[in-house]
Amino acid sequence: MSEVHEPKKEPKKLFITEKIVRQPLTRRQVANRCMLFLLAAVLFGGTAGVSFAVSQPWVSRHFGGQPPTEPMISIPKDEPTEAASETESGTSPENRPEESSGEDHPTESQTPPESEAVEKLVRNAMENYQYTVDDLNSLFSSLRQQVQKASKGIVVVHSVQQEVDWFDNPVETTGSYAGAVIASTAQELLILTPEGAVEHADSIKVTFADGVEVSGRMKQQDTLSGMAIVSINVSDVSPETMKETEPLILGNSYLVREGDLVVALGSPAGIVRSVDYGFVSYIMKNVQAVDQVTRVFYTRISADSGRGTFLVNTSGELIGWTIKPEQENGNSGMTEAMGISDYKGILENLTNGLAAPCFGIEGQEVSEVMAERGLPHGIYVLNSVADRPAYNAGIQNGDIITHVDDREIKTMKDFQNTVDNLECGRLIHVIVQRNGRDQYAELEFQVTVGAR
Repeated sequence: MSEVHEPKKEPKKLFITEKIVRQPLTRRQVANRCMLFLLAAVLFGGTAGVSFAVSQPWVSRHFGGQPPTEPMISIPKDEPTEAASETESGTSPENRPEESSGEDHPTESQTPPESEAVEKLVRNAMENYQYTVDDLNSLFSSLRQQVQKASKGIVVVHSVQQEVDWFDNPVETTGSYAGAVIASTAQELLILTPEGAVEHADSIKVTFADGVEVSGRMKQQDTLSGMAIVSINVSDVSPETMKETEPLILGNSYLVREGDLVVALGSPAGIVRSVDYGFVSYIMKNVQAVDQVTRVFYTRISADSGRGTFLVNTSGELIGWTIKPEQENGNSGMTEAMGISDYKGILENLTNGLAAPCFGIEGQEVSEVMAERGLPHGIYVLNSVADRPAYNAGIQNGDIITHVDDREIKTMKDFQNTVDNLECGRLIHVIVQRNGRDQYAELEFQVTVGAR
């Protein structure tokens, strides 16, 4: 039997492997490479910056782009003056009891003889002076100048609607409303106008005092007050028209007194750019409105509230606008106007394109007399407006709001300022006191802030 020999396996060959270790860089080499990296960064960064600066206008012009961010418009709030507070509480400076300071104050019987003589001379001169028509014209000349200056801030807002007739032919209808230019930035003019000017408009046109017409857009609106803000691009307005257009200064309506002379601009005669004069006959204070209390001026001045009628004082400052009365009252022929100072917080939101926040109650602050009867301090809810945030959250008439968004609320001014600073759509924490069988019980609600 022959033997089977297996082939011999060749031994594995071993290969020599080496690990090449790079020599460490010297300090000089490290410094050179860092310098080269910095130079390259500066070179490429500068090239990119120049390229962007050169190409950005062309790209924006042909492909659109976001405009530069506009700074937020700030409207300073007004506080009721001491004199105003005294008037509201029924204590005027004339009938306020004098405080005894230990000093003798001159009374009418103690008036110096020299002052009496001067007063008598002035009184006699006024009584015996024969006034002429020229004197009357001179008296109104300065007022007329203020009216002419303020009128430069009044524009015509055209609400354009595209419709078709029975034969499908396009028909364009236009409604004219008065608008007041109340603010300007580097990029836009902002116009306050009745909500009807933007409510159903397919497009908006604005005509300035010199007859120039440009396109506008609705920036924001407030359905509760019936007012809106229209924006115009400054780039669409010629420098000559911009020079002739002066935004109205927002005045302080807390300083308005009964008997003050006011001027109506806009559409007092039902025609835009008409003018009327009148006196404030009565000021109703602490009028309940949604989320605020306000002042309402009564005057016999002509007004077309639907087309926009704005009130300015004798200094040409905007102090309010006429409103449509909710119901007929006994003041036949009287025009009602809302003071601007109670609206400045809402107006600041609207001019910045933000929806004005809404909580949704009509209320009054708990007075000391009410507190003595056992009511907690806070805002007594007179009316939780249906389908508004507070109503939807479960807040009822008769509840007393003590905290909103973790802030203690004692006065209507506290409440109004808090609401003005809320954000629409935000969920806030609200604490109320509700009258139970024996005592008030504390309840907590989560309220989603709405929009006016």
